[in-house]
Amino acid sequence: MMRITGAVAVSAALALSAVACGDGDSDSGNGNEVTIGFMGDLTGENSGLVIPPKQGAQLAIEQYNATNPKVKIKFKTYDSQGKPEQATTLAQGAIKNDKIAGLIGPAFSGESQSVAPILEEAKVPSVSPSATNITLGEKGWKFWHRVVADDAVQSDGAANFLVNSVKAKKIFTVSDNQDYGKGLADAIGKAAGAKGVQTQTDAVDDKATDYSSTVNKINQFKPDAVYFGGYYAVAGRLFKQLREAGYKGKMMSGDGSLATGLIEGAGQENAQGALLSCGCLIDAEGKTNPKAKKFADDYKAKFNSEVAIYSTEGFDAATAFIEAVKAGKTEPEDINNFLKTEDIQGVGKQIKFAENGELAAKDIFIYEVKDNKLPLLGNSNEAKVS
Repeated sequence: MMRITGAVAVSAALALSAVACGDGDSDSGNGNEVTIGFMGDLTGENSGLVIPPKQGAQLAIEQYNATNPKVKIKFKTYDSQGKPEQATTLAQGAIKNDKIAGLIGPAFSGESQSVAPILEEAKVPSVSPSATNITLGEKGWKFWHRVVADDAVQSDGAANFLVNSVKAKKIFTVSDNQDYGKGLADAIGKAAGAKGVQTQTDAVDDKATDYSSTVNKINQFKPDAVYFGGYYAVAGRLFKQLREAGYKGKMMSGDGSLATGLIEGAGQENAQGALLSCGCLIDAEGKTNPKAKKFADDYKAKFNSEVAIYSTEGFDAATAFIEAVKAGKTEPEDINNFLKTEDIQGVGKQIKFAENGELAAKDIFIYEVKDNKLPLLGNSNEAKVS
């Protein structure tokens, strides 16, 4: 087994400073150019999940423009704060006013559900680096793509890990009752149940701060593991309250919680040993391929931080568009047709899309909180709890 290590090194301060500096908008200057947008939560409470892919995409486009190509790419950011209604308005403006030729994002599943039909009608292609809801690939959309495995793949990988490595016989799933979180938690429960595991489930209000009702249900059930579907802000509060209420079992969440904000929210002591599953690969040392090492070095030199969750997926999503432009495709429909034929090695994984826009690669990786970092344990089929 190839083992690699990685850490998420994005703080709220970095996220806010990056946006404040306006480094998401790079003016490509005179001459022919196309505009590629990036949409996601850049200043909200879960921005720690979105700044890394935004920076990865920015780096890819800046490196492309530095080659002085015939057609440059203008990178335009849209801060949805993860809100579907805000994303909808931004998408309409991006199409009508900015004439985007493609969109990297939206970052989250809820906003993707709202924005994709608008892009579909306008025939503008999108590539999300991080939206994982299962139903996104079932809509029949022709202009939608993503460079990360969906929650069906993640749930199978996480369930296999909980059963085979954690040896869990009883699992309690919790969600924030939103598109992404509920979909993931439900899929985890279904996959675990199919393996003979006893399951119970509950939901919490993502706007609330007191989860004592759910915590009491968990302690009464006495599960070997709790799996939370949602984002790190809520996961941190839930995990903190679980530990303070005496829960001793394993705590786990998905890609939406793979950020140091989880540790900050739960408290470092409470967060120790928490597990995270993700279709993303954080490879700062370049153990998987030479491109990953060069990207990690370039990323650190540019942003003074280590590669983090979805950094590589942001870079790969941008690369998908860059390759289309390099091939002379500058109109949205032509770019979309090119995306359907791509088959290249990206920084994180092979960039190849199925007919429905899904990524061909299906790997899921497991991370574990250790001190204030999130090192990788390995592929979900082989990873062992430390």
